[in-house]
Amino acid sequence: MLLRFVPRVFAGALVCLTVLLAGCASTQTPAGGATHAAATPTPSWAGSLATVQESRLPAEARRTLDLIDRGGPFPYAKDGVVFGNFEGLLPPHKRGYYHEYTVPTPGSRDRGARRIVTGQGDEFYYTDDHYNSFRAVLR
Repeated sequence: MLLRFVPRVFAGALVCLTVLLAGCASTQTPAGGATHAAATPTPSWAGSLATVQESRLPAEARRTLDLIDRGGPFPYAKDGVVFGNFEGLLPPHKRGYYHEYTVPTPGSRDRGARRIVTGQGDEFYYTDDHYNSFRAVLR
């Protein structure tokens, strides 16, 4: 009788161990960002750029995106001007395809280094280092 009971106990213990280990699995990416089961797929326009969820942008960047969505008014005279993509970090397009908007930097005496760049195909890019790098914004 004991021999028939042992396989059931072993099978039950194996199921419990599997569930426990699955619940303890890391939810961090190597870069430290949380992963999500229903992650937003990377859009084709992002190419090989890193991405960032809109919700993970600084509050000032999210406010700038709201202003862009509403069509302004924008606090800086240069908001909405053509972005030339002279660095070549964004996908190549004709001049006038991209436009840039200031993301205020707390404590900065000028416009700071942070920008949102938009493309005519509803692309959004964020830079916090004055065009040295970009992340595609997932909305």
